[in-house]
Amino acid sequence: MNVIRFSDLCANGSAKGKRVFIRADLNVPQDDTGNITEDTRVRASVPAIEMALKAGAAVMVTSHLGRPTEGEFKLADSLAPVAKCLGELLGRDVPLVANWVDGVKVEPGQVVLLENCRVNKGEKKNNDELARKLGALCDIFVHDAFGTSHRVEGTTYGIAQYAPVACAGPLLAAEIDAITKALANPKRPLAAIVAGSKVSTKLTILKSLANNVDQLIVGGGIANTFMLAAGLNIGKSLAEHDLVGEAKAVIDIMKARGAEVPIPTDVVTAKTFAADAVATVKQATDVDDDDMILDIGPETAAKLAAQLMKAGTIVWNGPVGVFEFAAFENGTKTIAHAIAESSAFSIAGGGDTLAAIAKYGIEKQVGYISTGGGAFLEVLEGKTLPAFEILTKRAAG
Repeated sequence: MNVIRFSDLCANGSAKGKRVFIRADLNVPQDDTGNITEDTRVRASVPAIEMALKAGAAVMVTSHLGRPTEGEFKLADSLAPVAKCLGELLGRDVPLVANWVDGVKVEPGQVVLLENCRVNKGEKKNNDELARKLGALCDIFVHDAFGTSHRVEGTTYGIAQYAPVACAGPLLAAEIDAITKALANPKRPLAAIVAGSKVSTKLTILKSLANNVDQLIVGGGIANTFMLAAGLNIGKSLAEHDLVGEAKAVIDIMKARGAEVPIPTDVVTAKTFAADAVATVKQATDVDDDDMILDIGPETAAKLAAQLMKAGTIVWNGPVGVFEFAAFENGTKTIAHAIAESSAFSIAGGGDTLAAIAKYGIEKQVGYISTGGGAFLEVLEGKTLPAFEILTKRAAG
């Protein structure tokens, strides 16, 4: 994927003295009093900002926060807590600027934070008049918010159409490189783990991957639907009975390519969905009508781990069981450690996946951890993200 990289513009002196507009993802969780409870996204935005300042640029940064109503600013929508956090991380004052669409005063070597961009009328629908005003604010637009790159909005797409130069920041560039390595030019065998509660939300992803991957591992409620497709009883487990035909179609796509979707041979069941429920390991053929499958069994987990150890590339989206409950975490824990120990290049994304990675302390052993939930899923689905499309188009002139 050919895009202009902000790091190259800084390295060759093109950013010196220029007005640089960075679209970051600073959508952080806050408590009831507005304090930031987890600042990973703010920390992740720092390299692009420091890169711009070091290059001698006049720097503007903005982001969305929460779901504000356009044209109606409320105190709860303010990026003020983010400005404070960013200032502490950068070791300098970061002024917060409101009503900035018609012009921003910022000098080279300075950085300002522009108030919540989703308060601006026309942001979400990428209003053309707004997009032109945004493009006029800067000499260089830097997209550094992968989590928003599947959206066609004013500060993610419109500004990239009209800014004199539009490029990828270091975070976005790293995502592009990791996605290309994992999906466009993967080292084989390519294994994908797609898990979660519903087949319906990930059906197009499963079909897209079935045409590309060498191993397609399903887990959670998705695996239960595939077990139904294989003719197994799943008791009262979470599944989508109306999508059994679709699951069979995915199995057939893989089979036609000489590959397979491994169906669990053993499972961990309970009579109720609770942390203190009694966990029982059973063969997949022995599930009772009043059983709930809450994890893959140790035999299945060991087989999948062995497969992953032989992979060249691993794409991971979703835990394979109810890993939040200690009695039903073994499957996800085994998969996580196999990915960590494998020599394969691994890319992982999705909120629950990141929670599992944190729980098992394997952050440093995963090749790349994607920051974008919805955007990551759309990439797996085989879609070209709008941000990638416009940045590629601008790079081509």
